[in-house]
Amino acid sequence: MAAHTDHWTMRRDLRREIAGTIGLLTDEHDFRAMRRYRTFTFHDHTTYLRQVEDLLKTRALQGTHTSVALFDPQEYADFCEAKGLDPDNPAHRTRFTAELATTGPTLPYEGQPLADLVPALVDEAVRQATWEYAATLLARLGACATCGEDLGRAAFAQASDLVARILDTAPPGNSHLVCSVTGTPETLVAVLHADEAADGTTPLDEAEALEFTTILALGVATRSPGGLVMRTSSFDAPDRVYGWRLRGEGLEPLTAGEVFDAYCTDAESGDLIAPESGVDYCVPPDLTQDGQQGPAQGHHH
Repeated sequence: MAAHTDHWTMRRDLRREIAGTIGLLTDEHDFRAMRRYRTFTFHDHTTYLRQVEDLLKTRALQGTHTSVALFDPQEYADFCEAKGLDPDNPAHRTRFTAELATTGPTLPYEGQPLADLVPALVDEAVRQATWEYAATLLARLGACATCGEDLGRAAFAQASDLVARILDTAPPGNSHLVCSVTGTPETLVAVLHADEAADGTTPLDEAEALEFTTILALGVATRSPGGLVMRTSSFDAPDRVYGWRLRGEGLEPLTAGEVFDAYCTDAESGDLIAPESGVDYCVPPDLTQDGQQGPAQGHHH
């Protein structure tokens, strides 16, 4: 009896060591697309989400780590077609989900309500898709016809230099940067958080920094209309908001009035918005390096 109990205990402990991923159908449209498969036995999306949340809670109580991935029915169908698999097979859905765990957007379940996790997961998917799209466009630029230099790589080096100088010149505290680049078919937007730690350093999320720099690099390489706005916060001073517009291969400072107009105008309706109290709309710090507003490195002729 003791040996049987020991085996059961060891198996229970081993289950805690196994991390899992759940592929989540976040909206009604995707849920309906999966109902065409006989082996997909759920009939109501609301009930499905409630069951998923109960399962996540149970696994968390058992000490099991679970990641949640965005399950796209069309991507799943394409996956099965490419590998010659029957999509109406639960084992193949599991196999697809396992690949999502390494290639797709995922978020860890940490006890948060599913109502909070779903929009965060969708945002993560949009972020990754935006970065992949921008990276693809950069790669397609190819080499310079004059000198043979890789244009995308040169633009990324320029963007990296610009981001580093923006962070170096920022006042102490927490910073929130937004970069937007207008292109076809839509405007690409990236966000970067740079919060000061207790030791005075400013650690960055590597994935977020890569995405932000890639979007900025695309704007630099294609000389597309765009801009970068930064908001800094500290305990002993008003928030400061300032920014730049993309101009050529560098950034051109916005005036305080231009920043004020941008922040106090509704982007969709064009109506005026009351300015926030305790916020200074100001001119950005000088990014000049060796007498140039743009970066010294990068692709130049």
